[in-house]
Amino acid sequence: MSHPVASSSLWGRLLRRWHAWATIGPGVGFIILFLVIPSFMLMAVAFMTQGPYGLAQMPLSLQSFRELAGFGFFGWSPGNLYTLWRSVWQTTIATALVIVISYPIAYYISTRPAHLQPLLLLIVIVPSWTNQVIRAFAWMNILAPGSALTNFAYNLGFLSEYMGLFPSTFAVVLGLVYNFLPFMVLPLYASFQNLDHRLIHAARDLYAPPVKAFFQAVFPQTLPGLMAGTVLVSIPAFGMYVIPDLLGGGRSQMIGNLVARQFAESSNWPLGAAAAMLMIVATLVGLLILRRIGRRAGGGKEVVL
Repeated sequence: MSHPVASSSLWGRLLRRWHAWATIGPGVGFIILFLVIPSFMLMAVAFMTQGPYGLAQMPLSLQSFRELAGFGFFGWSPGNLYTLWRSVWQTTIATALVIVISYPIAYYISTRPAHLQPLLLLIVIVPSWTNQVIRAFAWMNILAPGSALTNFAYNLGFLSEYMGLFPSTFAVVLGLVYNFLPFMVLPLYASFQNLDHRLIHAARDLYAPPVKAFFQAVFPQTLPGLMAGTVLVSIPAFGMYVIPDLLGGGRSQMIGNLVARQFAESSNWPLGAAAAMLMIVATLVGLLILRRIGRRAGGGKEVVL
């Protein structure tokens, strides 16, 4: 005969277990269905052979990775490696500029009266509600020959006459900064909301210069927001397709454009899948590097999401 206390505790454990699975089950199923399974399918396609119409077929081979490294029918070409390097440094520059611009914006918003802060945040966020293609075309008009900004650059001697700032690497980086600025401002604003101003006053009382006071009193407190914003900016910027395609005009293509071109234009699915795998690996390596940097800057504490 079972003891009533043991029976009730068993039912309690089963109920808690069922509640846990009911809570996390939909999320786990979504991740498996839309992330894990497509990733394995992509991996399988990357190791297949290009068929007559570009589709993947058996047997398995490493030909797509050889082509990705630059070994083709006419010998070796560094074009794909240049694309990878261009993606890395354009993402790095854009992320750094976003950080530099976002810090004063987030601090300014956090110091405004409480009834004005939602409005200022809305002003920062509203542009992101517009489609990326529309925003890219807007920048194409702003940077085109004859525009006020282009004429200003010409008067300063940065451009030749009848030349525009678009298409160029400058236009691509500018588009990336404009597109991902809200993703850095919001996490930094949340960090500034929890800022302990006593540390700043203490640094000032000890006659610390403004730069030193910032890095000693402000930067450590906003590091979690900075790391979160860096992840939110760098990962999608690294795989961006629309902005380099429109604002780069074929001159500043990134790895996202390489992937899309293999699936849409060149009809080489294995090579496109291999490039996508390279993008995923590069993203994971970047996250590990960012994690280590965040841990060192945070004095050994985990600050990366």
